Amino acid sequence: MADQFDLVVIGSGPGGYVGAIRAAQLGLKVAVVEKWPTLGGTCLNIGCIPSKALLHASELFEEAGHSFKTLGIDIPAPVLNLPQMMNHKADVVASNVGGVDYLFKKNKITVFRGIGSIPAAGKVLVTPQSGPQTEVLTKNIVIATGSVSTNLPGIEIDEKTVVTSTGALTLGKVPARLLVIGAGVIGLELGSVWARLGSQVTVVEYLDRILPGMDSEVARQFQRMLQKQGMEFKLSSKVAGVDKQEDGSLKVRVEPAKGGEVELIDADVALVAIGRKPFTEGLGLDLAGVALDERGRVHVDGHYKTSVDGIYAIGDVIAGPMLAHKAEDEGIAVAEVLAGQAGHVNYAAIPSVVYTNPEVASVGKTEDELKAAGVNYKIGKFPFTANGRAKAMLATQGFVKILADVETDRVLGAHIVGKNAGEMIHELVTLMEFSGAAEDLARTTHAHPTLSEAVREAALALGDGAIHI
Repeated sequence: MADQFDLVVIGSGPGGYVGAIRAAQLGLKVAVVEKWPTLGGTCLNIGCIPSKALLHASELFEEAGHSFKTLGIDIPAPVLNLPQMMNHKADVVASNVGGVDYLFKKNKITVFRGIGSIPAAGKVLVTPQSGPQTEVLTKNIVIATGSVSTNLPGIEIDEKTVVTSTGALTLGKVPARLLVIGAGVIGLELGSVWARLGSQVTVVEYLDRILPGMDSEVARQFQRMLQKQGMEFKLSSKVAGVDKQEDGSLKVRVEPAKGGEVELIDADVALVAIGRKPFTEGLGLDLAGVALDERGRVHVDGHYKTSVDGIYAIGDVIAGPMLAHKAEDEGIAVAEVLAGQAGHVNYAAIPSVVYTNPEVASVGKTEDELKAAGVNYKIGKFPFTANGRAKAMLATQGFVKILADVETDRVLGAHIVGKNAGEMIHELVTLMEFSGAAEDLARTTHAHPTLSEAVREAALALGDGAIHI
């Protein structure tokens, strides 16, 4: 008789591997099915982790070329060694995926290599690249297969000159002209990498703004910062086609979103970054009777259970923001539910970060959302130009903006544009997790001199007023 598991997780990305580890910690017998040679999914292999390696390296390259002289560091102009930068990225990826492999062994998690499908509740069929299929019996199944890049109709991706985020992370040389289709997080992050390394970057966005879903004031201010860095934007525009030329270059047909005269833009590489879609291909969900919603996502209840008993889903394949840390929290929650505990995720306090320079970090409601809901709110803002540590670091771009309820002073949302915004947002996440008030934050001592003092000053601005402005 085949070995039976308490839980089989399909997919080893942040949601899958974290859920598997938590379930094993809680005493469940766990297996994971992964089709790739390495663990970690999109995030660790071709997404979050390698992109942050290139973002960090390119930021240092730019600092060495533009900021060091001001700081009294005289060096020759830095020379880009792109192969070595890519080697650094590969080393970071290898270290992270190797770490997941170690954690699986430590927690006695069995790994099946191949494509997982669900013929029925309680069974997972593993199809390897070669060799016979394996049927794995299990009490519960968690679908954690993540998402893939969305493509534009009629545009052929070759991952060389017309690329998704995957190809944009492995370019062999710096493109003289990079056209980015989509002004969301992925497009702006990867566009900024190649802009710092020497590309002329043009971003085409269908909407009339960048960073859809983020606070509109933040988006406007941030766009100006990126424009000062040399990035160009064509908003309310759409790409009608990409034509490859004999010399290997591209001619991109761009026209107004509402229709109009076509403009031809020359490019060496076009990055398609219009979003991501749930990946459920090959799972056999129809056969298993697992219901999808109108957007092709797996439909789940409040405890991540699908329409079929014993089958659950988390992460990018279900509703909600496609964020690795959201998937991780859901992985922990579903593991705790299966172990008889009360797993829970507070979706009102999930931060979102754009890892550009400066960074953009957000949690909770935007002004746009509060206005639409008719909430009576107040705003506390503080600029980094008035922060002593920011001046010392040549990092005075940006501001902290906190939104709080007028009557209760409860913090409803927070938005930071600035150096290390992705690290600073977390005290606001913690505050909101405990339903804290702006006064709670304003009365909390912050070390001086730190960038985080700007967060406290923004909280003070919601009361009697900030001290340093």
